[in-house]
Amino acid sequence: MMRLAVNTYFFGILVSLILVGCSSGSEVNTGDNEFKNGNFKSAVAGYSENLKTKPNDYHLYYGRGRSYQELGKLVEAQADFERALALEPTNFQALLGMSNLQLERKNYASALLYATKAEEIPGAPALASLLKGRALHQIGLPEEALKAYGIAIQLDKNFGQAYFNRALLKIALKRNKQACEDFKLAMVLEYPGAEESFQKYCN
Repeated sequence: MMRLAVNTYFFGILVSLILVGCSSGSEVNTGDNEFKNGNFKSAVAGYSENLKTKPNDYHLYYGRGRSYQELGKLVEAQADFERALALEPTNFQALLGMSNLQLERKNYASALLYATKAEEIPGAPALASLLKGRALHQIGLPEEALKAYGIAIQLDKNFGQAYFNRALLKIALKRNKQACEDFKLAMVLEYPGAEESFQKYCN
């Protein structure tokens, strides 16, 4: 079955989640600023420095975990996500981080578990359903994956990646007409690769 699209908007979405969940109210710590600017090594150092005075701040562990993940240090990232979840088991940011990490490692059942937990938390973003859909697709449950993508779209009508991934899955299922409608919507939302895929499959 066709491989799912790379989650190119994941970075941007999680930047906003990090900043929304900033641990010290209106004050933005050094790690958050460095992460936002794409300086991941400096972000790790910033979060580590803040953890010296706030060792029980799960937002800091989550932010450092995301920074490690961007640096390709998946073992360190997982350790920090696990620390964040030990401090706050219902923190959907860390759950989404773990789900995405497990998708990278091709541990799809584990990715599904974390995404489902995140999805069940009130106020969780549409990204939880998207990651759930990706995991279900890779496990070989396409109909359930379509439902998950549909939920992501219901939660966020402007979620271009959800339309795009759902379109790719529909192509794999030989539902080209439906897929092309999703590609069109992804194009309107200017999702990367949507126009090229529309030209490939719909003309």
